Amino acid sequence: MSDTEIPLSRPDISRLEEELVLSVLRSGRLSIGPMQEEFERLVAERAGCDHAVAVSSGTAGLHLVLASLGIGPGDEVVTTPFSFIASSNAILMVGATPVFVDICPTSLNMDPRLLEAAITPRTRAILAVEAFGNPAYMHDYARIAAKHEIPLVEDCCEALGASSRGRRAGSFGRAGVFGFYPNKQITTGEGGMVVTDDPRLAESCRSLRNQGRAPTPASPRRGAPSPMNTGSWLAHDRLGYNYRLSEVNAAIGVAQMRRLDELLERRGRVANMYMERLLGVPDLVLPNSGEGDVFSWFVFVVRLAAGYSRDERDRVITGLRQHEIGAADYFPCIHLQPFYRDLFGFRPGRFPIAESVSARTVALPFFGDLSEREVDLVSQTLELMLKRESLKRS
Repeated sequence: MSDTEIPLSRPDISRLEEELVLSVLRSGRLSIGPMQEEFERLVAERAGCDHAVAVSSGTAGLHLVLASLGIGPGDEVVTTPFSFIASSNAILMVGATPVFVDICPTSLNMDPRLLEAAITPRTRAILAVEAFGNPAYMHDYARIAAKHEIPLVEDCCEALGASSRGRRAGSFGRAGVFGFYPNKQITTGEGGMVVTDDPRLAESCRSLRNQGRAPTPASPRRGAPSPMNTGSWLAHDRLGYNYRLSEVNAAIGVAQMRRLDELLERRGRVANMYMERLLGVPDLVLPNSGEGDVFSWFVFVVRLAAGYSRDERDRVITGLRQHEIGAADYFPCIHLQPFYRDLFGFRPGRFPIAESVSARTVALPFFGDLSEREVDLVSQTLELMLKRESLKRS
């Protein structure tokens, strides 16, 4: 990376993260230890949930929740086609079928009216995604799920810190799942977290993440033998997975959670700078949130105005990259990914709003220490690329 390049994302790591990681390395306890417990406590507290289960990724968390709910072959799960592919892949991982619902063009979340119409006797859950950290319609999804007596699974991997009408992301459904990839609001390098008020679901997820072993406390009572020194460590109650989060990753998470308000404030500052600089650009649609909704800034994604083609959008992204500015198309529609087209026979036109939005999105560089000068440079270059496309039309 050159000195002038502005990357698409960059994690915010401080001395605290370094100190906690070193403390773990010096402790000799690298897995299933006190850092995991503390990280779980901090995330559960922030989400307003009774239980939290640390896992190796957000995808792993979604998989464990669906498996714990008993969802499997022959079942349907209603979800969005406009998301990172993991939200739908987790449904396939338990053998169920994703049923996609088109999105609202302003929030980019599922349209609640279309969601209810998609529920059939085979529907076993609603898996709702808070696109880009926007919690819009989560109350509606919860109401619809309750009406049909099916669980709501909240994919809040992009929404740590968001809320709607005072209710926090992660607390709307039977379970919520956060993700901690390096471009998220907080990172553990790789990692995720299941949050829930359901003790049985939490216990199931704890067992499944650890090869199907019976759950054991990370910090056993003083004098008690370690499960690794007893036969219980090799006793497996069910088919499970190796979805554990290491103590090193958990230590990074503890430090990040202690800094969460600071990290969210810094990302909000950058988002506000972008909004101020791009508000008057006529060919852009900017992110927006509804009344009572508090956005948690995962990425900063703008949308080219209606009338722009996918090719024009792609040329704008290429132009930004040629000026050493990170940019990407967030998100390609899941149903048009090659694997999904081959498996289900999806074709363009099935979900027109999601497809139209997807063809015109541009993710701009976004991280907490992005400077005012860098935001100005990105904004000016984006305007230049748009003017270039406009001239080609005339």
